[in-house]
Amino acid sequence: MCDTYGQYLTMKAEIDAAMQEVIRSTQFIKSGKVLEFEKNLATYLSTNVIACANGTDALQIAYMALGLQPGDEVITVPFTFIATVETLALMGLKPVFADVCADTFNIDVSKIEKLITAKTKAIVPVHLFGQCANLEEIMAIAERHNLYVIEDSAQAIGAEYIFSNGNRKHAGTIGHIGCTSFFPSKNLGAFGDGGAIYAGDEKLAAVIRSIANHGMKAKYQYERIGVNSRLDSIQAAILDVKLKYFDRHILARQQAAAFYDKHLKNIEGLILPTRVEYSTHAFHQYTIKTEKRNELQAFLQQKGIPSMIYYPGAHHLQKAYHYLGYKNGDFPVSEQLAEMVLSLPMHTELTLEQLEYIVNSVKEFFSQKN
Repeated sequence: MCDTYGQYLTMKAEIDAAMQEVIRSTQFIKSGKVLEFEKNLATYLSTNVIACANGTDALQIAYMALGLQPGDEVITVPFTFIATVETLALMGLKPVFADVCADTFNIDVSKIEKLITAKTKAIVPVHLFGQCANLEEIMAIAERHNLYVIEDSAQAIGAEYIFSNGNRKHAGTIGHIGCTSFFPSKNLGAFGDGGAIYAGDEKLAAVIRSIANHGMKAKYQYERIGVNSRLDSIQAAILDVKLKYFDRHILARQQAAAFYDKHLKNIEGLILPTRVEYSTHAFHQYTIKTEKRNELQAFLQQKGIPSMIYYPGAHHLQKAYHYLGYKNGDFPVSEQLAEMVLSLPMHTELTLEQLEYIVNSVKEFFSQKN
């Protein structure tokens, strides 16, 4: 599914040298390497970047920085990785779910406004699988109702949102705060955990930086309650090397997706990922839909081809979130997607031979079934 070692080999000399430099320095925490990576990523994204320990922490710190309080309501989706929702619950916030679109997997903006109450404080759109949610409409709704927008862009670094006037901005840099993850399988992946928070507003960025460092203003001076959430120096050094090749890696993913598109189109019973005109696609995952999902996955496994189900259960039906009071049938699109989605191998090192083997195997399966 993700050839992290193969990708490493293409940058081995640089990554090894960067890691050795950190080891020699013995500055493993809060070193210049972290600041250097933050600066370079900030330049790439054209916003302020604060590194942290992981993408889950990034979300929690974002909610803390915006001053969200227990009982506040936050609109998000039930079809996403659990971190989006669990961080809300951990802070005593109330997740309020809006269903997703069947074609894009992202939040259905037509569902948002009717969910807004006097307790609503924020919207958390998730740019699932690498393509942006409809941010222009989401930001307009947020502005009308004086709400915050926190972009969960953990899967979409490398994607750009295209505004109706033609302007472009990177995923995660349009809302009040953006959050990302450097989990090893991500498009920009570390060799361990890591994350970052984006904020265009300088004062908000300063608050975020303080919260991520125990609420510190200066050494042993604490101006707010914070957490300990740091990207370590070795991970920063690795990410800084990878960042130099990041556009090339995104292009490799897009080319692999184009190959899938070309060779898997017009197969009865198979639905390919939708492209929207308002976003580029970074293809963290190439996710297809089929009612024969489980059979196809078993067939591919027999062929030695990995595949993954992201995600096999919508969150409103998970035991931990029964307290929210939702029931089966409340979010039919999310529930249906949980039964139909399957992600094919997607990474920067896919060869033509591998791609041909994958698409021929998928074709073979459907030729037997149709």
